[in-house]
Amino acid sequence: MNETPSVAARVVQLFREDLHIDVTDRDTALIDAGLLDSVGFLRLFGALEKTFGIAVTAEDLARDRFRSVNAIAEFVRAKQSGDDTHPTAALTDPRTGAERLTVAVGREGETGAAVAAARAAQPGWAGLTPRDRARRLLRFADLIEERSAEYARAERAGTGKPEAEAHGEVEHCADLLRFYAGALRADTAPAAGRRMGGRESWVRWEPLGVVAAIVPWNYPLMMAAWRIGPALAAGNTVVLKPALTTPDTALLLARDAAGTLGPDVLLTVPGDRDTGRLLVTEGVDAVAFTGSVAGGQDVAARAGLRRLSLELGGNCPALVLPDAPDDTCEALVRAVTYNAGQSCAAPARVITLRENHDRVVEGLAKSMSDRRAGADFGPLNNADQAARYDRLLASSSAGVDHVADLAPAPGEEGGYWRPGRVLADLPPDDPAVVDEVFGPVLTVQRADGVEEAVALANSVPQALAASVWGSHTATVLGVAGELNAGEVWVNCHLDQTAELPHGGRGTSGHGTDMSVLALTEYQRPKTVTVRVGER
Repeated sequence: MNETPSVAARVVQLFREDLHIDVTDRDTALIDAGLLDSVGFLRLFGALEKTFGIAVTAEDLARDRFRSVNAIAEFVRAKQSGDDTHPTAALTDPRTGAERLTVAVGREGETGAAVAAARAAQPGWAGLTPRDRARRLLRFADLIEERSAEYARAERAGTGKPEAEAHGEVEHCADLLRFYAGALRADTAPAAGRRMGGRESWVRWEPLGVVAAIVPWNYPLMMAAWRIGPALAAGNTVVLKPALTTPDTALLLARDAAGTLGPDVLLTVPGDRDTGRLLVTEGVDAVAFTGSVAGGQDVAARAGLRRLSLELGGNCPALVLPDAPDDTCEALVRAVTYNAGQSCAAPARVITLRENHDRVVEGLAKSMSDRRAGADFGPLNNADQAARYDRLLASSSAGVDHVADLAPAPGEEGGYWRPGRVLADLPPDDPAVVDEVFGPVLTVQRADGVEEAVALANSVPQALAASVWGSHTATVLGVAGELNAGEVWVNCHLDQTAELPHGGRGTSGHGTDMSVLALTEYQRPKTVTVRVGER
């Protein structure tokens, strides 16, 4: 009679039939042999759930259970012999609206195990000389760049970004890590010396310990890089919690960090909001959170007196003066449709003077008509975000509403595509003005003068970024100084680089991303004073 196939044989069959991969040697290192990349791993996890009824958790990922067919078979046997009831979540492709995979949602066991592992790894990581830590970060950046196609595919899987945007963000991630590899070797502490008679003093900058980095779905890889780059450079270990809908590149980062930085220096725990809440309460030493105002307030309430870095939203103004450059409208439309407007620093509220209002509305409408969702920019990320967009736009009382076309590819008509829009002739308390739409939408308001325009710009509680457009140097620089924002652009918008800091004020949060200033978000100073005289 026929014997029941062994677990290993069933895994081989799973690889052949579900993943279309022929594995002849059950001890073959699947990653080293180039048989599994990030997309393949995600398909493997789905196939394991379908075939064996088990879910892969973040704790499982940290233990390198998937090196070979035999290792996977052992993992399956261990799972089946225990009581595993981890919750799962179905993820969709925002381009189609169709389900793309099922992921295990991290709970207390996963967050606790990840923090404990990161805690154990932290002294060794912090104990490396700056040179050696920098070298490992450089190798990490090199590996990301070498595998850029894989990272871009993973980023697109959860966000639907156009290919060029995804590749650009992978490049930015590698560049940021290289920047911090260099920055950590620079001396940013106050100079040592004799500040008091008979005393020699100096300042040591020490890592905080274990940092929880909770990042959103709009820029899964880039926001992770903004947080992990300075945190790792400063000598901390990091537990990264990506958004539920976009775990793909975060899993790749943890995988590649294990081989370049060292085991458990960077760990990823996929999951939902409850996963993030559990992580914050696990006893980490600091929390870096990028997300909504409500999310930031929840994190702050749970974190207590621990170090926090919060980036919470923008609703950013763009002041367009009558002498603005000819390409102003085109530049603003390109900025607000990049990533489908799902950027905290994207222009949202265009403010003009009365004399140039109609001309700006007409110019924005013309430029927006040339940008089609599906052909020129991607979809909204998820069903909840699409519903929120629809709700805010439906509640707007704008008297002017210019709507661009949609152009999804064949087979993608069911995705979360939303057209670019320009709204004008609306009251100052219109929902599309007051609430951050977080989509490819520009509202246009008019002011009686520059002073009133600045007041309108500063009238919302968010204060992350802003831009001013004009040709008179003294005027635009004066406006830039009056705008309440952490970052102000003149005749450009969304132009950023690793050397320049980015951070908010008011309900946009506090803390600094990028530049050498971000290192101090993840360090604490210790002053050491030594008596060198008789007294």
